[in-house]
Amino acid sequence: MVDRQSAPLGQVSDFDIRLLRIFKTVAECGGFTAAEVSLGIGRSAISLHMSDLEKRLGLRLCQRGRSGFALTEEGREVYQASLTLLASLETFRTEVNALHQTLRGELNIGITDNLVSLPQMRITHALAELKARGPEVRINIHMTPPNEIALAVLDGGLHLGVVPEINRLASLEAMPLYSERSLLYCADSHPLFDVDSAALDSACLARQEAVVPSYPLPPEARACHQRLNGCATASDREGTAFLILTGCYIGYLPDHLARPLVEAGRLRVLSPERERFTTAFVTVTRRGRRPHRVLEAFLEALAAQP
Repeated sequence: MVDRQSAPLGQVSDFDIRLLRIFKTVAECGGFTAAEVSLGIGRSAISLHMSDLEKRLGLRLCQRGRSGFALTEEGREVYQASLTLLASLETFRTEVNALHQTLRGELNIGITDNLVSLPQMRITHALAELKARGPEVRINIHMTPPNEIALAVLDGGLHLGVVPEINRLASLEAMPLYSERSLLYCADSHPLFDVDSAALDSACLARQEAVVPSYPLPPEARACHQRLNGCATASDREGTAFLILTGCYIGYLPDHLARPLVEAGRLRVLSPERERFTTAFVTVTRRGRRPHRVLEAFLEALAAQP
């Protein structure tokens, strides 16, 4: 039973920070069982640590039982406060590491989904060079929608983001990275798969049920999607691919993502001369950011890529 009348929290110890890290992982995984793999400890140990933290804080942080796992209102607030604390600790560690010649610390990157199949592997090569320079550097990649990446870079949760160049914010610095081409596709089970190309005019395509993105798009891409009969949405390009492969929808995909499926006979390109658009990608960092040797080393490696 948590004692809500306990004295206010005093000095935060190393043990408290360890408990907060465990709590953060449990909250993000959605329960004790789901957090076992991430934490490398068993459910009983996680439960014990969570009980210790609740006693230490004098607050009930989560509900757990037959009805499932859920954070309490206090738990949600403690989770947000723990993010602030742990981010501050990382900032402190990064700034102290800057005093040393050895490259240490973390690099937190947010990347829009399904860029790994691009022929230009500038991100991959730059990360490899960063690890060669600093073997102790810890790299954390988060696959996140573009608008969430920009916000996370602004609030310091991410050091760098890789996003489409859309509505660039004045508080973010952008560096051109590469472009990708998107084409319109249908699956082998879709009625248009075997239709003669000459019959695939704008009116025909506009009658088909289509999947459209639920995230912001550059003007050229937005204009192409507005011509479609949007009947389903997807939060990322992989979700779009899933829906196209049902055979119920047509939709746009990056050509590098779709190429293996086209070669396997599972997708067909529809009117590639007309139904296409190009998306420019950039890296974004916070303008006026504090010195961060790991980030600067990565940006240098990225700028040096052909």
